Amino acid sequence: MNSYIKNPKTAGSGIICCIPQKGKCPNDCDECYFNSGRSYLEPLDEHTPNMPTIRQAKHRIVRVNDGNDSHNDMAMVMKAVEKYPLKFYNTCSMRDLEKYDAPVVFTINPGSWTDKCPDSLIYNTPVASNLMFIRVRTNTWNIDLVELVVAHFTKIGVPVVLTFMAYHELESIPEHYKGDYIYRKRTVNSYYAIRTCNWAWLMDEYRFNKLVYSCGKIEGEIGTTLCRYCGNCLREFYATMERMGR
Repeated sequence: MNSYIKNPKTAGSGIICCIPQKGKCPNDCDECYFNSGRSYLEPLDEHTPNMPTIRQAKHRIVRVNDGNDSHNDMAMVMKAVEKYPLKFYNTCSMRDLEKYDAPVVFTINPGSWTDKCPDSLIYNTPVASNLMFIRVRTNTWNIDLVELVVAHFTKIGVPVVLTFMAYHELESIPEHYKGDYIYRKRTVNSYYAIRTCNWAWLMDEYRFNKLVYSCGKIEGEIGTTLCRYCGNCLREFYATMERMGR
């Protein structure tokens, strides 16, 4: 059994992470930190599965699959984490959301769908009682998609968390939008990541919508992506547990 390795992003946040599967995620989404070779768990074949002990997880909420996907061998994943009393799952598959035995975060526009997620997926996503929030991968050129996701889900009472994309290569950013990004360090690695002024402009669009949040308290040069300053997952986890009658 490998010694558990903590995710530096969640340090001090009340959240501890786990990955029950071994190796890379089969989804292999574009710009995926976990599959990129820059993960804090490299080499993945040696450091996964990555599971905290019950003692390490005590009094903390376990984030199931900070890498990989909880729908990848879902039955095995649920069996592996049944020992943790407080947990939530992460997946980009809309299948079987209601079958998870704890709250679940659904990423609606993974991989090649980041900028062109089909409308049918948005409108057909099941709104189960255990759905914690919708996570939407956000950049400065997919705002029309983000607006559609926000409009649909917040209208029916589902929170939406905007996760701002960062890019390892400047060429990954369309020419017209390169100025919206700056090369800077996030948690461990450096990326072309959104500038604070552009983040603030985007978030200002939703200043009157109580169900829209940024992943990270403030993004950009003056902000941080560390979970300890955010609190979205803690808040929505307990709100979902209450809704589930737990």
